Amino acid sequence: MAVWKNEDEMFALMRERLYTPVVGDILDQMGYVHQFLPQEIRPMRDDMKLAGKAMTVLMTDVYGVQEKPFGYLTEALDQLEKNEIYVAAGGSKRCAYWGELLTATARVRGAAGAVVNGWHRDTPQILEQNWPVFSCGCYAQDSSVRTQVVQYRCPIEIGQVSIRDGDILFGDVDGVLCIPAGIAEKVIALALEKAAGEKTVRKAIEEGMSATAAFAKYGIL
Repeated sequence: MAVWKNEDEMFALMRERLYTPVVGDILDQMGYVHQFLPQEIRPMRDDMKLAGKAMTVLMTDVYGVQEKPFGYLTEALDQLEKNEIYVAAGGSKRCAYWGELLTATARVRGAAGAVVNGWHRDTPQILEQNWPVFSCGCYAQDSSVRTQVVQYRCPIEIGQVSIRDGDILFGDVDGVLCIPAGIAEKVIALALEKAAGEKTVRKAIEEGMSATAAFAKYGIL
């Protein structure tokens, strides 16, 4: 079923040909109906897209100066691998979970992006690196005395979505979704087929076919 030779090609095809609505539709058809992260998690710039493997990070709130500031944040960053996406959840969003130097570290390690269920800061300095970051928005409050990384490569939850290390994350201007690793290749292959089909249906509609007739013929809407 796969039309790619390796992981690099798969992620490149996702970024080039897919968009989150069509992938979400395939997940719905397969019975995975709670795979979109909350709506407030958005790309910093509308043209940002990301596709890669989740490297999960668990955050917690702290109060004041800690014996180990930031917890295991640097350790989590320093073991990021190519095509991985730093995805963080936990805590009560009292501060920024992502910034300029974290972006630089992840980017030079070949990571594919960052998704945080919280805020980012250093907005201009992140944007000038031209690397995809998705967050709930910008807020400059520092994390050192307010939150810590307590564990990484562990199961996390964001909204209704359970995310395990190695699951596939895909994000664009319409949101971020999680594809469980065990079904990822099938989902992506079917989504590529559906995306091609949608182009055919659009062409038919633009040439005069009604929506009802197009759906009856192609089964796509």
